[in-house]
Amino acid sequence: MAPTEETGQLAPQTSSSGAAAPPSGAPPADSGPARGERMPRWLPRAMVLALALVGVFQLGTWAFHELLGLLINILIAFFLALAVEPAVSWMASYGMRRGLATFLVFFGLLIAVAGFITLLGSMLAGQIVKMVDGFPEYLDSVIHWINTSFHTELKRVDIQEGLLHSEWLKKYAQNSAAGVLDVSAQVLGGLFQLLTIALFSFYFAADGPRLRRGLCSVLPPAKQAEVLRAWEIAVDKTGGYLYSRGLMALISGIAHYILLQVLGIPYAPVLGLWVGVVSQFIPTLGTYLAGALPMLIAFTVDPWYALWVLVFVVVYQQFENYVLQPKLTSRTVDIHPAVAFGSVIAGTALLGAVGALISIPAVATLQAFLGAYVKRYDVTDDPRVQGRIRREEPRERGRVQGVWARVRGGRG
Repeated sequence: MAPTEETGQLAPQTSSSGAAAPPSGAPPADSGPARGERMPRWLPRAMVLALALVGVFQLGTWAFHELLGLLINILIAFFLALAVEPAVSWMASYGMRRGLATFLVFFGLLIAVAGFITLLGSMLAGQIVKMVDGFPEYLDSVIHWINTSFHTELKRVDIQEGLLHSEWLKKYAQNSAAGVLDVSAQVLGGLFQLLTIALFSFYFAADGPRLRRGLCSVLPPAKQAEVLRAWEIAVDKTGGYLYSRGLMALISGIAHYILLQVLGIPYAPVLGLWVGVVSQFIPTLGTYLAGALPMLIAFTVDPWYALWVLVFVVVYQQFENYVLQPKLTSRTVDIHPAVAFGSVIAGTALLGAVGALISIPAVATLQAFLGAYVKRYDVTDDPRVQGRIRREEPRERGRVQGVWARVRGGRG
Protein backbone atom coordinates (compact mmCIF):
# COMPACT_ATOMS: atom_id res chain seq x y z
CA MET A 1 0.00 0.00 0.00
CA ALA A 2 1.45 3.33 -0.97
CA PRO A 3 1.69 5.92 1.77
CA THR A 4 -0.67 8.78 1.58
CA GLU A 5 0.32 12.40 2.00
CA GLU A 6 -1.04 12.49 5.57
CA THR A 7 0.72 9.38 6.72
CA GLY A 8 3.90 10.54 5.07
CA GLN A 9 3.85 13.72 7.17
CA LEU A 10 3.27 11.81 10.47
CA ALA A 11 5.84 9.14 9.87
CA PRO A 12 9.13 9.76 11.66
CA GLN A 13 11.97 10.82 9.53
CA THR A 14 14.89 8.46 9.43
CA SER A 15 18.46 9.49 9.24
CA SER A 16 21.06 8.10 7.05
CA SER A 17 22.13 5.60 9.76
CA GLY A 18 18.60 4.23 10.06
CA ALA A 19 17.71 5.81 13.48
CA ALA A 20 14.34 7.44 13.76
CA ALA A 21 14.43 11.18 14.35
CA PRO A 22 12.03 12.63 16.96
CA PRO A 23 9.03 14.56 15.70
CA SER A 24 9.43 18.27 15.31
CA GLY A 25 6.84 19.08 18.01
CA ALA A 26 8.02 16.55 20.70
CA PRO A 27 10.00 17.85 23.75
CA PRO A 28 13.70 16.92 23.89
CA ALA A 29 14.64 13.83 25.89
CA ASP A 30 16.69 14.09 29.17
CA SER A 31 20.38 14.26 28.54
CA GLY A 32 23.07 12.25 30.36
CA PRO A 33 24.44 15.06 32.62
CA ALA A 34 20.93 15.92 33.82
CA ARG A 35 20.47 12.38 35.15
CA GLY A 36 23.88 12.45 36.91
CA GLU A 37 22.90 15.44 39.05
CA ARG A 38 20.40 13.36 41.09
CA MET A 39 21.53 12.30 44.68
CA PRO A 40 22.53 8.63 44.99
CA ARG A 41 20.22 6.51 47.07
CA TRP A 42 23.04 5.33 49.42
CA LEU A 43 24.21 8.83 50.37
CA PRO A 44 21.44 9.64 52.92
CA ARG A 45 21.96 6.29 54.61
CA ALA A 46 25.69 6.88 54.77
CA MET A 47 25.20 10.32 56.33
CA VAL A 48 22.79 8.96 58.94
CA LEU A 49 25.23 6.13 59.75
CA ALA A 50 28.15 8.58 60.12
CA LEU A 51 26.12 10.82 62.44
CA ALA A 52 25.08 7.79 64.48
CA LEU A 53 28.71 6.65 64.83
CA VAL A 54 29.80 10.13 65.95
CA GLY A 55 26.97 10.19 68.52
CA VAL A 56 27.87 6.75 69.85
CA PHE A 57 31.54 7.79 70.13
CA GLN A 58 30.65 10.95 72.05
CA LEU A 59 28.34 9.00 74.33
CA GLY A 60 31.01 6.38 74.97
CA THR A 61 33.63 9.04 75.75
CA TRP A 62 31.28 10.75 78.20
CA ALA A 63 30.40 7.45 79.89
CA PHE A 64 34.08 6.46 80.16
CA HIS A 65 35.02 9.73 81.87
CA GLU A 66 32.06 9.46 84.23
CA LEU A 67 32.84 5.84 85.13
CA LEU A 68 36.62 6.24 85.32
CA GLY A 69 36.60 6.26 89.13
CA LEU A 70 34.54 3.07 89.23
CA LEU A 71 36.81 1.38 86.70
CA ILE A 72 39.88 2.24 88.76
CA ASN A 73 38.22 0.84 91.89
CA ILE A 74 37.41 -2.37 90.02
CA LEU A 75 41.03 -2.61 88.85
CA ILE A 76 42.28 -2.23 92.43
CA ALA A 77 39.77 -4.82 93.61
CA PHE A 78 40.89 -7.26 90.93
CA PHE A 79 44.55 -7.06 91.98
CA LEU A 80 43.55 -7.32 95.65
CA ALA A 81 41.59 -10.47 94.80
CA LEU A 82 44.65 -11.85 93.00
CA ALA A 83 46.72 -11.14 96.11
CA VAL A 84 44.43 -13.13 98.42
CA GLU A 85 43.77 -15.89 95.86
CA PRO A 86 46.56 -18.22 97.13
CA ALA A 87 45.29 -18.08 100.73
CA VAL A 88 41.67 -18.60 99.67
CA SER A 89 42.57 -21.50 97.36
CA TRP A 90 44.67 -23.12 100.10
CA MET A 91 41.76 -22.99 102.56
CA ALA A 92 39.32 -24.19 99.90
CA SER A 93 41.56 -27.19 99.15
CA TYR A 94 40.79 -28.51 102.66
CA GLY A 95 37.05 -28.56 101.99
CA MET A 96 36.11 -25.07 103.15
CA ARG A 97 33.66 -23.10 101.03
CA ARG A 98 35.29 -20.32 99.05
CA GLY A 99 32.86 -17.73 100.39
CA LEU A 100 33.73 -18.57 104.00
CA ALA A 101 37.45 -18.76 103.20
CA THR A 102 37.35 -15.35 101.53
CA PHE A 103 35.44 -13.90 104.49
CA LEU A 104 38.02 -15.23 106.96
CA VAL A 105 40.92 -13.81 104.93
CA PHE A 106 39.34 -10.38 104.64
CA PHE A 107 38.29 -10.45 108.30
CA GLY A 108 41.90 -11.17 109.28
CA LEU A 109 43.11 -8.26 107.15
CA LEU A 110 40.49 -6.00 108.72
CA ILE A 111 41.56 -6.98 112.24
CA ALA A 112 45.23 -6.34 111.41
CA VAL A 113 44.52 -2.92 109.87
CA ALA A 114 42.19 -1.91 112.71
CA GLY A 115 44.73 -2.96 115.34
CA PHE A 116 47.50 -1.07 113.55
CA ILE A 117 45.40 2.11 113.33
CA THR A 118 44.25 1.83 116.95
CA LEU A 119 47.79 1.35 118.22
CA LEU A 120 49.10 4.30 116.24
CA GLY A 121 46.10 6.45 117.19
CA SER A 122 46.57 5.90 120.90
CA MET A 123 50.30 6.58 120.62
CA LEU A 124 49.73 9.72 118.57
CA ALA A 125 47.04 11.01 120.93
CA GLY A 126 49.32 10.53 123.93
CA GLN A 127 52.17 12.35 122.21
CA ILE A 128 49.91 15.25 121.17
CA VAL A 129 48.71 15.67 124.78
CA LYS A 130 52.31 15.54 125.96
CA MET A 131 53.40 18.11 123.38
CA VAL A 132 50.55 20.48 124.29
CA ASP A 133 51.37 20.24 128.01
CA GLY A 134 55.05 20.80 127.45
CA PHE A 135 54.75 23.42 124.71
CA PRO A 136 55.56 26.39 127.03
CA GLU A 137 58.78 24.67 128.11
CA TYR A 138 59.74 23.94 124.50
CA LEU A 139 59.02 27.54 123.57
CA ASP A 140 61.11 28.85 126.48
CA SER A 141 64.04 26.64 125.49
CA VAL A 142 63.87 27.80 121.88
CA ILE A 143 63.65 31.47 122.94
CA HIS A 144 66.61 30.99 125.27
CA TRP A 145 68.65 29.43 122.49
CA ILE A 146 67.80 32.29 120.11
CA ASN A 147 68.66 34.96 122.69
CA THR A 148 71.93 33.25 123.54
CA SER A 149 72.98 32.65 119.94
CA PHE A 150 71.92 35.93 118.32
CA HIS A 151 72.07 38.26 121.38
CA THR A 152 68.38 39.19 121.23
CA GLU A 153 65.85 39.92 123.98
CA LEU A 154 62.81 37.94 122.92
CA LYS A 155 60.10 37.13 125.47
CA ARG A 156 57.42 34.47 125.39
CA VAL A 157 54.67 36.95 126.23
CA ASP A 158 55.56 39.14 123.24
CA ILE A 159 55.53 36.13 120.89
CA GLN A 160 52.16 34.92 122.20
CA GLU A 161 50.57 38.37 121.82
CA GLY A 162 51.99 38.71 118.32
CA LEU A 163 50.54 35.35 117.31
CA LEU A 164 47.12 36.07 118.81
CA HIS A 165 46.80 39.43 117.03
CA SER A 166 48.29 38.34 113.70
CA GLU A 167 46.14 38.48 110.57
CA TRP A 168 47.69 35.25 109.29
CA LEU A 169 46.34 33.28 112.28
CA LYS A 170 42.86 34.76 111.86
CA LYS A 171 42.75 33.90 108.15
CA TYR A 172 44.04 30.42 108.86
CA ALA A 173 41.30 29.83 111.45
CA GLN A 174 38.62 31.08 109.04
CA ASN A 175 39.87 28.90 106.20
CA SER A 176 40.07 25.88 108.50
CA ALA A 177 36.50 26.39 109.67
CA ALA A 178 35.28 26.75 106.09
CA GLY A 179 37.12 23.61 104.99
CA VAL A 180 35.57 21.32 107.61
CA LEU A 181 32.70 20.39 105.29
CA ASP A 182 35.09 19.68 102.42
CA VAL A 183 37.19 17.42 104.63
CA SER A 184 34.08 15.60 105.84
CA ALA A 185 32.91 15.05 102.27
CA GLN A 186 36.34 13.71 101.29
CA VAL A 187 36.35 11.34 104.27
CA LEU A 188 32.90 10.00 103.39
CA GLY A 189 33.93 9.63 99.74
CA GLY A 190 37.04 7.73 100.78
CA LEU A 191 35.01 5.38 102.99
CA PHE A 192 32.57 4.72 100.15
CA GLN A 193 35.48 4.03 97.80
CA LEU A 194 37.01 1.56 100.27
CA LEU A 195 33.64 -0.18 100.63
CA THR A 196 33.32 -0.45 96.84
CA ILE A 197 36.80 -1.95 96.51
CA ALA A 198 36.12 -4.41 99.34
CA LEU A 199 32.86 -5.62 97.81
CA PHE A 200 34.31 -6.13 94.33
CA SER A 201 37.46 -7.82 95.64
CA PHE A 202 35.33 -10.15 97.79
CA TYR A 203 33.27 -11.09 94.74
CA PHE A 204 36.34 -11.66 92.56
CA ALA A 205 37.99 -13.85 95.20
CA ALA A 206 34.91 -15.82 96.31
CA ASP A 207 33.53 -16.41 92.81
CA GLY A 208 36.88 -16.72 91.07
CA PRO A 209 36.22 -20.19 89.57
CA ARG A 210 32.76 -19.16 88.40
CA LEU A 211 34.16 -15.97 86.89
CA ARG A 212 36.86 -17.90 85.04
CA ARG A 213 34.31 -20.45 83.85
CA GLY A 214 32.03 -17.74 82.52
CA LEU A 215 34.91 -16.04 80.75
CA CYS A 216 36.14 -19.27 79.18
CA SER A 217 32.64 -20.30 78.05
CA VAL A 218 32.68 -17.66 75.29
CA LEU A 219 36.15 -18.65 74.01
CA PRO A 220 37.40 -21.60 71.95
CA PRO A 221 39.44 -24.28 73.77
CA ALA A 222 42.81 -22.95 72.61
CA LYS A 223 42.01 -19.45 73.92
CA GLN A 224 40.67 -20.89 77.16
CA ALA A 225 44.07 -22.40 77.97
CA GLU A 226 45.77 -19.06 77.32
CA VAL A 227 43.32 -17.16 79.55
CA LEU A 228 43.74 -19.64 82.41
CA ARG A 229 47.52 -19.48 82.06
CA ALA A 230 47.46 -15.68 82.13
CA TRP A 231 45.28 -15.78 85.24
CA GLU A 232 47.69 -18.13 86.99
CA ILE A 233 50.68 -15.95 86.06
CA ALA A 234 48.88 -12.85 87.36
CA VAL A 235 48.25 -14.56 90.71
CA ASP A 236 51.93 -15.60 91.02
CA LYS A 237 53.32 -12.20 90.06
CA THR A 238 50.95 -10.24 92.27
CA GLY A 239 51.77 -12.47 95.22
CA GLY A 240 55.49 -12.10 94.51
CA TYR A 241 55.17 -8.33 94.37
CA LEU A 242 53.34 -8.18 97.70
CA TYR A 243 55.93 -10.55 99.16
CA SER A 244 58.74 -8.22 98.10
CA ARG A 245 56.88 -5.21 99.51
CA GLY A 246 56.34 -7.03 102.81
CA LEU A 247 60.01 -7.99 102.97
CA MET A 248 61.11 -4.40 102.31
CA ALA A 249 58.65 -3.19 104.96
CA LEU A 250 60.20 -5.61 107.46
CA ILE A 251 63.75 -4.46 106.65
CA SER A 252 62.78 -0.79 106.80
CA GLY A 253 60.93 -1.23 110.08
CA ILE A 254 63.87 -3.01 111.72
CA ALA A 255 66.38 -0.38 110.50
CA HIS A 256 64.32 2.55 111.76
CA TYR A 257 63.57 0.73 115.03
CA ILE A 258 67.29 0.32 115.70
CA LEU A 259 67.89 4.04 115.10
CA LEU A 260 65.00 5.14 117.32
CA GLN A 261 66.02 2.70 120.05
CA VAL A 262 69.60 4.00 120.02
CA LEU A 263 68.38 7.60 120.27
CA GLY A 264 66.02 6.71 123.10
CA ILE A 265 62.84 7.73 121.28
CA PRO A 266 59.66 6.40 122.97
CA TYR A 267 57.39 3.97 121.14
CA ALA A 268 60.30 2.82 118.96
CA PRO A 269 58.70 -0.55 117.94
CA VAL A 270 55.43 1.09 116.90
CA LEU A 271 57.22 3.85 115.00
CA GLY A 272 59.40 1.30 113.21
CA LEU A 273 56.29 -0.63 112.18
CA TRP A 274 54.68 2.62 111.02
CA VAL A 275 57.66 3.56 108.84
CA GLY A 276 57.90 0.09 107.30
CA VAL A 277 54.22 -0.28 106.40
CA VAL A 278 53.47 3.27 105.25
CA SER A 279 56.65 3.73 103.22
CA GLN A 280 56.08 0.53 101.24
CA PHE A 281 52.33 0.35 100.71
CA ILE A 282 51.61 4.03 100.05
CA PRO A 283 53.47 4.95 96.86
CA THR A 284 55.14 8.32 96.23
CA LEU A 285 54.03 10.11 99.41
CA GLY A 286 54.46 7.13 101.71
CA THR A 287 58.12 7.85 102.47
CA TYR A 288 57.45 11.41 103.57
CA LEU A 289 54.39 10.47 105.62
CA ALA A 290 56.31 7.65 107.25
CA GLY A 291 59.26 9.85 108.23
CA ALA A 292 57.20 12.78 109.53
CA LEU A 293 55.80 10.99 112.58
CA PRO A 294 59.17 9.71 113.98
CA MET A 295 60.62 13.19 113.43
CA LEU A 296 57.74 14.73 115.37
CA ILE A 297 58.15 12.32 118.28
CA ALA A 298 61.93 12.79 118.25
CA PHE A 299 61.47 16.57 118.38
CA THR A 300 59.64 16.22 121.69
CA VAL A 301 62.73 14.54 123.14
CA ASP A 302 65.44 16.68 121.53
CA PRO A 303 65.32 18.88 118.39
CA TRP A 304 68.69 17.49 117.30
CA TYR A 305 67.24 13.97 117.36
CA ALA A 306 64.65 15.06 114.81
CA LEU A 307 67.48 16.17 112.52
CA TRP A 308 69.22 12.82 112.93
CA VAL A 309 66.00 11.00 112.05
CA LEU A 310 65.57 13.16 108.94
CA VAL A 311 69.10 12.41 107.75
CA PHE A 312 68.64 8.68 108.33
CA VAL A 313 65.30 8.63 106.48
CA VAL A 314 66.82 10.37 103.44
CA VAL A 315 69.92 8.13 103.36
CA TYR A 316 67.92 4.93 103.81
CA GLN A 317 65.48 5.96 101.11
CA GLN A 318 68.33 6.35 98.62
CA PHE A 319 69.71 2.95 99.63
CA GLU A 320 66.30 1.38 99.21
CA ASN A 321 65.57 3.00 95.84
CA TYR A 322 68.90 2.20 94.18
CA VAL A 323 70.08 -0.99 95.93
CA LEU A 324 67.43 -2.88 97.87
CA GLN A 325 64.24 -2.38 95.88
CA PRO A 326 65.63 -3.16 92.38
CA LYS A 327 67.21 -6.40 93.59
CA LEU A 328 64.22 -7.67 95.57
CA THR A 329 61.71 -6.63 92.93
CA SER A 330 63.68 -8.18 90.09
CA ARG A 331 63.97 -11.50 91.96
CA THR A 332 60.43 -11.85 93.27
CA VAL A 333 58.64 -10.37 90.26
CA ASP A 334 61.32 -11.48 87.74
CA ILE A 335 61.71 -8.22 85.82
CA HIS A 336 64.75 -6.07 85.20
CA PRO A 337 65.30 -3.25 87.72
CA ALA A 338 65.22 -0.66 84.95
CA VAL A 339 61.92 -2.07 83.68
CA ALA A 340 60.51 -2.01 87.21
CA PHE A 341 61.56 1.63 87.67
CA GLY A 342 60.15 2.62 84.28
CA SER A 343 56.87 0.80 84.92
CA VAL A 344 56.41 2.70 88.18
CA ILE A 345 56.97 6.02 86.39
CA ALA A 346 54.56 5.09 83.59
CA GLY A 347 51.94 3.83 86.02
CA THR A 348 52.16 7.03 88.06
CA ALA A 349 51.75 9.13 84.92
CA LEU A 350 48.67 7.17 83.84
CA LEU A 351 46.79 6.41 87.06
CA GLY A 352 48.64 8.24 89.80
CA ALA A 353 49.25 6.40 93.08
CA VAL A 354 47.12 3.45 91.96
CA GLY A 355 49.20 3.04 88.82
CA ALA A 356 52.42 3.14 90.83
CA LEU A 357 51.11 0.39 93.10
CA ILE A 358 49.88 -2.05 90.44
CA SER A 359 52.28 -1.23 87.60
CA ILE A 360 55.02 -3.70 88.58
CA PRO A 361 52.77 -6.80 88.94
CA ALA A 362 50.92 -5.85 85.75
CA VAL A 363 54.14 -5.50 83.75
CA ALA A 364 55.54 -8.70 85.26
CA THR A 365 52.38 -10.59 84.30
CA LEU A 366 52.48 -9.25 80.75
CA GLN A 367 56.18 -10.05 80.39
CA ALA A 368 55.78 -13.61 81.67
CA PHE A 369 52.76 -14.24 79.45
CA LEU A 370 54.39 -12.90 76.28
CA GLY A 371 57.61 -14.74 77.03
CA ALA A 372 55.98 -18.02 76.06
CA TYR A 373 55.32 -16.72 72.52
CA VAL A 374 58.75 -15.22 71.82
CA LYS A 375 61.05 -17.57 69.95
CA ARG A 376 64.63 -17.48 71.21
CA TYR A 377 67.81 -18.63 69.44
CA ASP A 378 71.23 -19.75 70.61
CA VAL A 379 73.68 -16.87 70.83
CA THR A 380 76.97 -17.25 69.00
CA ASP A 381 80.14 -17.44 71.02
CA ASP A 382 81.37 -13.95 70.25
CA PRO A 383 83.51 -11.89 72.66
CA ARG A 384 81.32 -8.87 71.99
CA VAL A 385 78.35 -10.70 73.53
CA GLN A 386 80.33 -11.05 76.76
CA GLY A 387 81.19 -7.36 76.74
CA ARG A 388 84.84 -7.81 75.65
CA ILE A 389 86.58 -6.17 72.73
CA ARG A 390 87.32 -8.56 69.89
CA ARG A 391 91.04 -8.85 69.15
CA GLU A 392 92.04 -8.68 65.51
CA GLU A 393 93.65 -11.68 63.85
CA PRO A 394 97.35 -11.32 62.90
CA ARG A 395 96.55 -11.51 59.18
CA GLU A 396 93.92 -8.79 59.46
CA ARG A 397 96.25 -6.65 61.58
CA GLY A 398 99.05 -6.99 59.00
CA ARG A 399 96.70 -6.09 56.16
CA VAL A 400 95.55 -2.97 57.99
CA GLN A 401 99.14 -1.94 58.74
CA GLY A 402 100.11 -2.41 55.08
CA VAL A 403 97.25 -0.23 53.85
CA TRP A 404 98.12 2.44 56.39
CA ALA A 405 101.82 2.36 55.33
CA ARG A 406 100.88 2.81 51.63
CA VAL A 407 98.62 5.73 52.54
CA ARG A 408 101.39 7.43 54.47
CA GLY A 409 103.91 6.74 51.67
CA GLY A 410 101.59 8.30 49.11
CA ARG A 411 101.25 11.42 51.25
CA GLY A 412 105.04 11.65 51.56
